[in-house]
Order: sequence, then structure tokens, then C-alpha cells
Amino acid sequence: MDSVHDMGGTDGFGKVEVEKNEPPFHAKWEGRVLAMQRAMGYAGAWHIDHSRFAQEKLPPVTYLSASYYKRWALAMESNVTERGFATPEELKAGHAQTPGKQLPRKLTTDVVSAGLTRSSFYRQQQGPQKFQPGDKVRTKNIHPATHTRLPRYARDKVGVVELCHGCHMYPDSVATDKGDDPQWLYTVVFDGREIWGPDADPTLKVSIDAFEPYLEPA
Repeated sequence: MDSVHDMGGTDGFGKVEVEKNEPPFHAKWEGRVLAMQRAMGYAGAWHIDHSRFAQEKLPPVTYLSASYYKRWALAMESNVTERGFATPEELKAGHAQTPGKQLPRKLTTDVVSAGLTRSSFYRQQQGPQKFQPGDKVRTKNIHPATHTRLPRYARDKVGVVELCHGCHMYPDSVATDKGDDPQWLYTVVFDGREIWGPDADPTLKVSIDAFEPYLEPA
């Protein structure tokens, strides 16, 4: 999706200021947002790509003016209402007004204490691997109206396959509720000048993880 969230290589945002001794959270509500997001993911309410897509759909002014965890919270509200777990009126009231929608499982303190881990994104291959390490590839010049993991700055660029990571859930499909659609995932290395132009540092290399549908032989 082409929107303001995809700002890699975009001018005008100034220097990245690193906060010294930055705490994990700047306010208690941020920790609660993280906990709720993990709980809903564990319960099977949605996948991480649904969360990413919900943030990408925020109005540009909202996205740029909201803090990191505020965007998470707004995206969660969107997913909760769009997927029928609560109504806007219930969110505003702060309590349920109708019977709740059942979820496959519940995140409890026992689960967290036992060592909560992220689910695997590996999936059984659905076809042969198209590219091998050392192959020269070109990223496609795509502009989907929905979620994608191929950033704008890396489209229509020539690079070399460095690694193959096996088959994984395909974010572009998952985010639009079209199933896992497993795809091969590769690390592709680009010369910095290929990405940023002739004035870029000639020693710079840029690596991205790209799914097979993003690539074609160069």
C-alpha cells in the first residue's frame, strides 16, 4: 500500500534523534497496549499483518502525529470493530453491551510464565523454489492498494539473492484475509547506488527480505 507510512528514503523528516537510556515505555498505557496486542494475537483474533495493514490505513495526518503505541492502539480499535469483537459504541462506553465473540484460546498468566513465544510463520512449500543464492533478480514495480512488505524505495531495482529462508505465510494475502498462501522468502542484496542513486556511498549495501512474488529474473 502506497501511503505515508512507507517513508524509507523520503526527504524532509530530519535527523533520527536517538533518546539516551530510552525506557521500554514512556507511559503505563503503552505497556497495556502492547499487552492487549499480544493477547489478541495469541487468542487468534488477527495476525501481525492485519495490525500492520490497519496502521497503514490510518489517515496520513493521524499517522504522522500519533506516537508509536498510539498507532498500535488506533489499529487495534479498527481491528476489534471490523472483526466484530466490539462495536464503536462499546469502545466508547468502556464495556460490553452485547454477547462477546468467541476466540480459539485465551492468554493467561500461566501461558506467559511458561514462556510466551511468537508463532512460527514457516509453512509447507506449495511449489519449487524459483531463485537460488547468486541469482540476479529485479524487484517488481508494484503499487497494491493493500498491505505489502516490499517498500517503495526497493521497487524496480536489481539485486542478488543471498539467502533463501524457506516458505512463509505471505503477508500480502494474510492482511486481506485470503489465507496463508505460502511463498518462498529471500534475502536480496542491492548496491547502495542502485537504491539511492549515483551519489550514494559506493561501499554501501542494502539488504531486504523479499517474497518470491515480488521478484523476477533480472
